[in-house]
Amino acid sequence: MGSRMLALIRRLNPFKTPDARRLALLFGVVYFAQGMWYLPNQTITIVLKERGLSAGQVADFFLITIVPWLIKPVYGLLSDFVPLFGRRRQSYFLITSSLAAIAGLILAASDAIALGPIRTVDLPGMKFTLIAGVGLFTLMALGLAFTDVLTDAMMVENGRPRGLTGAFQSVQWACITVASVAVGELGGYLAETRSLRTAFLIAACFPLVSLFMARTFIHEPVAPADKAAFLETWRAIRVALGHREIWAVAGFIFFFWFSPSFGPAFLYYQTDELKFSQQFIGRLAAIGSLAGVIGAVVYAPLSRRVPLRRIINLSIGFGVLGTLAYLVYRDAVSAVLITVVFGAVSMVMQLAFLDLAAKACPPHVEATFFALLMSVFNLGVQLAENVGARLYDRVGYSWLVVIGAAMTALTWVLVPLVRIDRIEAKARPGAALAVEATPAG
Repeated sequence: MGSRMLALIRRLNPFKTPDARRLALLFGVVYFAQGMWYLPNQTITIVLKERGLSAGQVADFFLITIVPWLIKPVYGLLSDFVPLFGRRRQSYFLITSSLAAIAGLILAASDAIALGPIRTVDLPGMKFTLIAGVGLFTLMALGLAFTDVLTDAMMVENGRPRGLTGAFQSVQWACITVASVAVGELGGYLAETRSLRTAFLIAACFPLVSLFMARTFIHEPVAPADKAAFLETWRAIRVALGHREIWAVAGFIFFFWFSPSFGPAFLYYQTDELKFSQQFIGRLAAIGSLAGVIGAVVYAPLSRRVPLRRIINLSIGFGVLGTLAYLVYRDAVSAVLITVVFGAVSMVMQLAFLDLAAKACPPHVEATFFALLMSVFNLGVQLAENVGARLYDRVGYSWLVVIGAAMTALTWVLVPLVRIDRIEAKARPGAALAVEATPAG
């Protein structure tokens, strides 16, 4: 029986060559490191809260740190067309991983955030709170965002000829999910004990692991700078920017995810109103991550049988209902139930919009425009948290929930403008050709 099981595992294992296993391990480790960047977030929030900062002021901190995730197309263009020391991926990998590790270690060795100065910057129409240590945490984010782009580029380059893009992505998603669970459980404990230095130290270790992996596991030929290829790509980008569809999808994605959300405000509500411990709050985050796996499993067959427009319409509806459900988020039991249901539903919503983004990308510049749309997605999410935190400070939790649900519902008005059916129809022939051209794994 045991030998049969082993034989079955070997048969089902897509990574049959040492080279494929090497790449799968590399991609998995890098994505796990990316997920662990969020480990200090809960502790940062509770530490700044105890320093007297409002939810909106804490949201200012995280708004700055997300900036490196908004310019991902730049990293892709640099690594594609400007090789460093004759290498398109490895050189950038080594530099950016080192940058993330050094920034994290400096934060671990200091109390820049816990004890550093807090300043208010007056901008036209608003006041912005600047917190010490934000630059170092942003540098850490820059390193990890750049390695994320490099990993995705290598996944496409190496996965397509082997027919392993799906398998590689499965490894990446599995590892970042494991990291999210670890962040929830461990992050909750660290927040409970206010161990901010330890949180940064642990988070900084993983870019060091990625550094070692890049040095050992990335094998690539010497690549000279290709000015002609860059100019050709740039021309394709300029043409693509003239397409109405790409702007419609970008606006649609931004507006949906811009709906005022909880972010730091939710931790304030859980701590002040519900009196949850930081450990329990972290555990809820871990439960939500695991529920997201259920959503991902559900989406795979759903996407093949149901038109994308219908899935997105349903996602908006469930988004409204899911947001309103937080009005009855009053104790530990309701917290667990809502976290499980909304964790799964939000993953389906996210994958639907990622699917739309992938199908809307113009030919020949797919990677650049997908990164661009993901930057729009990240901007919408972070601004939603910032606006939500400020609403929480001014109108309270219940009104924040109602306003967030109403803004999500307004997204239905934009659905006809995006022409989702047309985008999906245009993507089908390309998808079919890609399947035919992919070698058997």
